[in-house]
Amino acid sequence: MSSGSDSKKLGEQELRIAANQFSNELKAVASKIGELELQLDEHNLVIKTMSPMAEDRKCFRLINGVLVERTVKEVLPALKTNQEGIASTIEQLTLQYKAKDKEFSDFRTKHHIRIASST
Repeated sequence: MSSGSDSKKLGEQELRIAANQFSNELKAVASKIGELELQLDEHNLVIKTMSPMAEDRKCFRLINGVLVERTVKEVLPALKTNQEGIASTIEQLTLQYKAKDKEFSDFRTKHHIRIASST
């Protein structure tokens, strides 16, 4: 049989688990945003470098681990499309992060949870 204090401890443990889960989800989304921002920076640099080049100039592109020869005219539109897709995904993930952060904040307020700083 469990006493009343056991159920209170279980509640605290469940709250701790839920808070850790929120925190881990936020960290995962933030990490993915950071990764995508690096990819976006790389795309921006390559596009900036290739834009003034002649369209018939040879260039090489890594596709699924295979280096293929193409022209600037073929590669530049694909890079711009990828760039737009990455930017859009970053926007969506940022909105998702903000929503999850608000949800976590509301959860902490509702359950009177304070997060101790790790510094």
